[in-house]
Amino acid sequence: MSRYSLLQTLDRGIETLLLVARSPGDLRVSDVARQLDLTRAVAYRIVATLCHHKMIRRREDGRLTLGGAAFQLGAAATDTVRKAARAVLEQLAEETEATAFLSVAEGSECVVAMTAEPRNAVVAIHYRVGVRHPLNRGAAGLAILAGRPPSSDEPEEVSVARRSGFALTRGQLHRGAVGVSSPLILPPGLDQLNYSIGVVALEALDTDMACCAVCKAAQRLSAILS
Repeated sequence: MSRYSLLQTLDRGIETLLLVARSPGDLRVSDVARQLDLTRAVAYRIVATLCHHKMIRRREDGRLTLGGAAFQLGAAATDTVRKAARAVLEQLAEETEATAFLSVAEGSECVVAMTAEPRNAVVAIHYRVGVRHPLNRGAAGLAILAGRPPSSDEPEEVSVARRSGFALTRGQLHRGAVGVSSPLILPPGLDQLNYSIGVVALEALDTDMACCAVCKAAQRLSAILS
């Protein structure tokens, strides 16, 4: 087999894996063949190879979903983002005198993945790792949605956040709390993960300063990961 054929096969395998990741449980081999413009025989061989390496699996009804090995890669990618985020979050917390946090999308929810509190602030909001809320509520979730391609039915808040580069909310999740978040732009290989970085504080937060600091922090972390 030629070098070009090997690269083409790898490319098709990666496309198949990403396609299944975007539509877990919704695709059959025939759908893969149609969407990637492959013959059904080629699609079956690619799927069989990915199943062999436990990157995807076929359910009893023939539909495809991610396998255990793919989730291991996802966990490693998440660890990479978190390790890089620690110093950025700590600096952001000190700059804004507000609690800084990293959030990640899990299905239709936004989950707090990491936090950093300012050392010298008189009052700071304690934001617990693992807290969940809908993606369409709160600055963190809106920022994640703004980092995705536009959709015709998205809330106006998401469109505004995409244009400005940040989402700003007041009291959506906690009374008296102000949140500012910006999406992370991740490189290929990590771009299936949807993250945002932001701060949360009480009404006294200087929002102009915080919006600027959060956007710069998101750009800095995105650059580190790239």
